[in-house]
Amino acid sequence: MSPDFTLDLHGHTLDQAHRRLDMGLGQARTMGARLVLLVTGRPRPVDPADRATQRGAIRAKVLDWLAAGPHASAIAAIRPAHRRHGGEGALYIVLKRPR
Repeated sequence: MSPDFTLDLHGHTLDQAHRRLDMGLGQARTMGARLVLLVTGRPRPVDPADRATQRGAIRAKVLDWLAAGPHASAIAAIRPAHRRHGGEGALYIVLKRPR
């Protein structure tokens, strides 16, 4: 499948990325998109002594934002992106069909 809409959060601050995510998903829903490619940026290497996961700041927050955001009820699934669409640096958001 090819994404209907691409939303790139890479390189933004956390506040900018959060706002852009909400606005972008609203725009995708208005357009009737079913598959959104969400670019978050590749995981950042971590110091072995750090017990945190190997995700960048945006990547670490995005699932929480999606779950608690205004579009949560419109999301059918969230899947890792194929390598040609960014691999570890991106996610697919599958939106429910509009009723």
